[in-house]
Amino acid sequence: MARIVVVSQSEDSRSKLVKLLASSGLQVFRSCSSGSELRRALSESEDCVVVMVGYTPDCKPDELMWDYKDSIQILLIAKQPVLDNIESPEIFRLAMPASGQAVLGAVEMLSQLHRMRLPRRTGESKDIVDRAKAVLMKQKGLSEPEAHRAMQQYAMNHGMKMAEFAAQILKKAEE
Repeated sequence: MARIVVVSQSEDSRSKLVKLLASSGLQVFRSCSSGSELRRALSESEDCVVVMVGYTPDCKPDELMWDYKDSIQILLIAKQPVLDNIESPEIFRLAMPASGQAVLGAVEMLSQLHRMRLPRRTGESKDIVDRAKAVLMKQKGLSEPEAHRAMQQYAMNHGMKMAEFAAQILKKAEE
């Protein structure tokens, strides 16, 4: 299941949305009040469905989709004039006021779409990543989750696939 991240400047909107999703058995990974908080949450996970109620000044939905296009799905719940200004066709829009059933249906649909488009590691690339993690664990004294996270962050920050970065680690370790 994709991780769900709820974003709204309004504490009331966030808590109502989290309760709605939880009542339907959907677990919320993070609840964020700002764009910077959202970006930190996205850096911790590769598979997110972002549910935005309106948007924060420091995080416009179009910019977010541009930055994270391959790793997120966005549901924007807002008033119609706001929705009309969204340019990205990949952003799913829901006009306010929206019923709880409409929100749940949209989140479930986006979770399924997200699962279908997530790339799966091949056996070979998984092996490369695992060997690179072992190198980092040995050289830096990291635990397996710490090594995985370090590789994931570096790859994401440098716009590369984790397997590509893992291959670089292995190449340097052989030198």
